[in-house]
Amino acid sequence: MNIEIKNVESKRDLKEFIRFPWKVYKNDPNWVAPLLMEMKMKFNPKKNPYYEHSEVELFIAIKDGEIAGRIACHIDHLHNEFHKEKCAFFGFFEVINDYDVAKRLYDKAIDWAKKRGMHKLRGPMSFGTNDECAFLLEGFDSPPVVMMSYNPKYYLDFSEKYGFKKAKDLLAFFKTTKDPIDPRMAKHAKRIDEDPTIKARKFNKKDFKNEMKRVKEVYDAAWEPNWGFVPMTPRELDETAKMFLNFADIDLIWFAEKIHENGTVEPIGVSVVIPNLNEAIKPLNGKLGPIEIIKFLRLKKKVKGTRAILFGLKKKAQGFGIPALLFMKTEEAGRKKGYEWVEMSWNLEDNFKINTFDKGIGGKVYKKYRIYEKEI
Repeated sequence: MNIEIKNVESKRDLKEFIRFPWKVYKNDPNWVAPLLMEMKMKFNPKKNPYYEHSEVELFIAIKDGEIAGRIACHIDHLHNEFHKEKCAFFGFFEVINDYDVAKRLYDKAIDWAKKRGMHKLRGPMSFGTNDECAFLLEGFDSPPVVMMSYNPKYYLDFSEKYGFKKAKDLLAFFKTTKDPIDPRMAKHAKRIDEDPTIKARKFNKKDFKNEMKRVKEVYDAAWEPNWGFVPMTPRELDETAKMFLNFADIDLIWFAEKIHENGTVEPIGVSVVIPNLNEAIKPLNGKLGPIEIIKFLRLKKKVKGTRAILFGLKKKAQGFGIPALLFMKTEEAGRKKGYEWVEMSWNLEDNFKINTFDKGIGGKVYKKYRIYEKEI
């Protein structure tokens, strides 16, 4: 048996890196193939702003002349500066059911990180907490929603056999529009809705640039204390804005605003729910040519699920009233447009407030994810 770990250097190497998952998941009915066009942009240093503050290197494993695995190694200097760590990350990990290949990939990642003075390796992060991260731990019986990960169970076994330990578990809650909301939550929402100093409103597409700045303002204030958070750079905000234009349903994005005595208006909460476009992407098998675009646009109209991807509150807005109001406004708008369910993800396992809230509005944990780390 001959296993070689090779740097991705040429266009052909990158093509093999990007297309390898089709080999792993060819018989898995729940896998959603990523769009090839999107993957090419993700690994283009000129188009992906993550490269501006990070070191990234891609590797593929060759066994007996055929590609058998892949891994991305990266160091986010903004993360390390923000969290005072010396941490490297691995991501985009895929491998055939062969521990020896997985071990060689992890060996390469450890060696790569050590040579750059890092003290630990954490992942999967593809590329960070604002992107897909973690291995699926529980909930293999259904496809992932948009921008959530999916993997074979043996990835967990391989990682733990290698010596990785749990860094953090993430939770995904599921709720249909028919699941009842705790009456106490409804009462909190009604109280806030009647408060003249608080206003809930939809995202204003005509003021798109400023609205995105308001989203970032709340997001940064709300998420700064959270494990793994890194503020977005201006270019990353621009890319997120483009994603909003492609994925978002403006009717499902809501702000909570505080109206001060002097008349100024301050955003204090934001709820961002996006359609689960994986329902429309899955049949495309990664392609997006003229025929697939027509198919996608047709399937997009039939999407029934959503993902609550961002729910942020400034400290002054924390409690259950404003979140309940934002959720009820969003769910009402979604129900009118024919959406039938929402995944609320992902939540840190130890974020007591948001997990209690998601349970209170009728959500139930139906998937779990795990991020690993190893001291080096």
